Amino acid sequence: MQWDLDSERPVYIQLIEQIQAGIISGQFKPGDKLPSVRDLAAEATVNPNTMQKALAELERTGLIYTNRTSGRYITSDETMIKKLKMTSAKDLVFEFIEKMKQLGIEPDETVTLVTDFVKNEEYKR
Repeated sequence: MQWDLDSERPVYIQLIEQIQAGIISGQFKPGDKLPSVRDLAAEATVNPNTMQKALAELERTGLIYTNRTSGRYITSDETMIKKLKMTSAKDLVFEFIEKMKQLGIEPDETVTLVTDFVKNEEYKR
């Protein structure tokens, strides 16, 4: 997993967001076993206690769970993952529309811009 951390916000929150992104993007599949706290912390170059705090919060939300004898796993509840994906997408759309409003572009104009952009052959990969 590619970790992208900055000093603007608490690290454990960024870890939570990035693990959630990995789950909703399919990088981590439902039911997958997560690496150990120490391995994840080393990979992200953070203190293991910080990683533990992030994982504990994800466990509290039900997105991951612990099997005492074999470690932590991603939930198998695909409905929960789809709901998180839609919530994240709506949050991004809201932020985007708000930024467009700051530029003086109304929501209907934003829709037209996005539609035109998506139809543009340069955009298609």
